[in-house]
Amino acid sequence: MAGSYFTKASFTFLTKLSENNDREWFDAHKQDYEDNVRTPALDFINDMEPDLKKISKHFDAIPKKMGGSLMRIYRDVRFGKDKRPYKTNVGIQFRHALGKDVHAPGFYLHIEPGECFVGVGIWRPDSTALQKIRTAIVEKEKKWISVINDKTFKKQFNRVGDTLTNPPRGFNKEHPMIDELKRKDHLGISPLTEATVTSARLKTQVVNKFNTGKPFMQFLCKSLELNF
Repeated sequence: MAGSYFTKASFTFLTKLSENNDREWFDAHKQDYEDNVRTPALDFINDMEPDLKKISKHFDAIPKKMGGSLMRIYRDVRFGKDKRPYKTNVGIQFRHALGKDVHAPGFYLHIEPGECFVGVGIWRPDSTALQKIRTAIVEKEKKWISVINDKTFKKQFNRVGDTLTNPPRGFNKEHPMIDELKRKDHLGISPLTEATVTSARLKTQVVNKFNTGKPFMQFLCKSLELNF
């Protein structure tokens, strides 16, 4: 696709949605959402497929309105106090082909007024998956250190996520990698400017960042016995 995907109108819609987060307003502006958010997101996902497969053939770019790489705009309000019905960001996750949900290893793009970034890694894996990752870190300590301390990776990505207060059960609190073993998420995020998101450079920038995060993703996938 030539030119840009997202525009200033995309950010304007998301800003207005954050100020009018109710069904009546959204229903009255559904076409704006379709034209300025969902359609460009699906176009971007579609165009990412060839580049994504060059990074790993085991990750999918699925340009579907529901059930694909574009995360739904509707929030799950069943269990939280926050009852706002809509997300005020665009979330695109290219997850592993064997992944069932957002907790699978994935490459990610987040677009939100004031906060745009590329993400790599795994968010809130279940206890079995987390145990496998921790075991791999212990068994392949030197490899993990080389991955997370790679100069290009460290320059582009900030590692984020929740951590345990105490060492996880079964691991020595004196282990030299204890801070890594306490992690409950293994995520790296790399910021993007709104100017980049609304430019023709977006796809190239995202692909470059995904490639930088490739060794990180590869380690996590191998830890989980997933092909990469």
